[in-house]
Amino acid sequence: MSEIRLSFIKICRVILLSLAQTITCSATVIKQGRDMASVVTLISTIIQIFIWLLIANAILSWLVAFNVINTRNQFVSSVGQFLYKLTEPVLRPIRRVIPAFGGIDISPIVLILLLIFLQNLMFEYLLR
Repeated sequence: MSEIRLSFIKICRVILLSLAQTITCSATVIKQGRDMASVVTLISTIIQIFIWLLIANAILSWLVAFNVINTRNQFVSSVGQFLYKLTEPVLRPIRRVIPAFGGIDISPIVLILLLIFLQNLMFEYLLR
């Protein structure tokens, strides 16, 4: 149980460092005095958080599938339910369009690529 919490803390630390880098990169855009820069930064940070939630959901599903962690554990179950409720409504339409390739679900990868594209597009066109 303590190993799971330590791993979760390490993952949270990596996520926070990534968010700090995103905010730092966005701060350079704000310094340029553009309109809507704070809104774009907020949306970009939300997209980055959602990307990390997708990654955490994929890792958790792998750990459960390979019996590394047990879903009977209350902490693991609550984290899994939280991640499922956040990511499933967005992944479901992608799963309808893209079939599973040999039991591998690539819908999180597709969604992450779409979110990164949207983030770059937002910086390119909204901050001209």
